[in-house]
Amino acid sequence: DEKSIVNMIVALLATGGSTNHAIHLVAMARAAGVLIDWTDMDELSSVTPLLARVYPNGSADVNAFQAAGGVAFIARELAMAGNIHTDVTTIMGRGIEAYFQEPSMVDGELVWRDGVSESLDRDILRPASDPFDREGGLRLVQGDLGRAVIKISAVKPENRFVEAPAAVFETQEDALQAFKDGKLFRDVVVVLRFQGPKANGMPELHSLSPALSVIQDKGFKVAFVTDGRMSGASGKTPAAIHVSPEALAGGPLAHVRDGDIIRLDAEAGVLTTVGVSGLTARPAATRSRALAEGSGWGYGRELFGAFRHVVTTAEQGATVCFAFPVGAEGHDDTPPDPNFVDRTVDA
Repeated sequence: DEKSIVNMIVALLATGGSTNHAIHLVAMARAAGVLIDWTDMDELSSVTPLLARVYPNGSADVNAFQAAGGVAFIARELAMAGNIHTDVTTIMGRGIEAYFQEPSMVDGELVWRDGVSESLDRDILRPASDPFDREGGLRLVQGDLGRAVIKISAVKPENRFVEAPAAVFETQEDALQAFKDGKLFRDVVVVLRFQGPKANGMPELHSLSPALSVIQDKGFKVAFVTDGRMSGASGKTPAAIHVSPEALAGGPLAHVRDGDIIRLDAEAGVLTTVGVSGLTARPAATRSRALAEGSGWGYGRELFGAFRHVVTTAEQGATVCFAFPVGAEGHDDTPPDPNFVDRTVDA
């Protein structure tokens, strides 16, 4: 029910969990008949304390998290502070109190014991009365480039505002090559488009984080904007991810050009161009033929062409479970990519 949906969002925010859940939780909620979006997550984040520092939001791994108190500690703290609903039904039964315990083996028998009431490592886990941050760190940013999420829990306040010229790419390999060639060592907003659910199923882009961090460490202002995803968190550089609508579906990112000034203001919730008149009146960029074919063919990708055509936006859960039938009101009539060659029949 709605209370369980709120609980799962708060658990994500309090632990600094994966930004993939900004997509997955939306789809899960809709499967239960509950409609949520990134505005809901943003508003909950503003009142959810950050209680954990675990990679990539910190240096500790999940084993260290468990050793410090783990789920039992987090569940108790959130419940006692009134951040989650306790009158819910879970797989453990009615109520949330079962999660205050943790399992252990004693003489070959499973025994449930109360978890620790105080953190065993305050560098990893903290109580709700003394959190790492007063908010969960997940923000909604929006403007003429669409709506996106940004995770700022690992981004220093002085790096949360960037206004710089865009450097536009269509593949992460091209972006990394530009970095290796020294072309990105300046104030820059790296824009990577055609990475959304319709384009190629949103592959992992987290390999760009180290390169962006190097640019920032050199003293430059740097940000990342993409209609793709980065699992975990953005790291220490600001990254507006899951931009919706995506470029291939006619989103504004398809109209951005190299040199356009882009402003990413995580504190104010802004993602916009600056001084660009008639952004969407420009001709939209299209994927190269090689990129279009590569995204839809090989390793079984051709089997998922129908799903990519009807998949919803990232903010709607990037799911095919609620697609409108072809011809129905609400059906996505986005024209097919002109450079994509369907070779299924040939195969």
